[in-house]
Amino acid sequence: MTLPAPALLTIAGLWFLAVATPGPNFLMTTRLAVAETRAAGIFAVLGIGVGTTCWAMAGFFGLQALFAAAPWAFLGMKLLGGAYLVVLGVRLWRNDPAADPKGPALSRTPGSAFRLGLVTNLSNPKSALLVASVFAATLPPTPPVALAPVIAAEMAGISMLWYAALVCLVTTRPVRAAFGQGRRWIDRIAGTIFVLFGARLIVSR
Repeated sequence: MTLPAPALLTIAGLWFLAVATPGPNFLMTTRLAVAETRAAGIFAVLGIGVGTTCWAMAGFFGLQALFAAAPWAFLGMKLLGGAYLVVLGVRLWRNDPAADPKGPALSRTPGSAFRLGLVTNLSNPKSALLVASVFAATLPPTPPVALAPVIAAEMAGISMLWYAALVCLVTTRPVRAAFGQGRRWIDRIAGTIFVLFGARLIVSR
């Protein structure tokens, strides 16, 4: 059994709408790219792509059912993910060198940027529920296992293309110049948003 092309297009459209909605991935990639280098942003985007693949595969094979059967698992992931975002936001607000790509992170390796993108993406277990809702609206009750890598690759590709385009946009000279003039306040605003994202994740039902 193969999935009709219209269903794949529907998945692509729904996922693009989800990805295009600003969230922690958007904030992390754009700030990292404009504050450090375009390359660092691209490696973070690769991390997001791997994270998206993990969520897609997990959603395909029923992670939502696991969360329903063991609510404590979702709660634990939610608390850990929210705490990670809050800590990241506090460090940005305080201009902590550990979160400041122009501090010691000036020597940030591609692996470090990749891990930042991956962990930021995986820190939100609600992504699994979003993936599950997309699949519920588009897939048959028992889709063939062979479709899993195809759909995961489609979703990861959409995520990476979108965030890579954002990275290229924010690393243009005018954007960099504007960031340099208001960096301190931009970091504080970004840190506050990260804290709000994390707190909302922790307290949400």
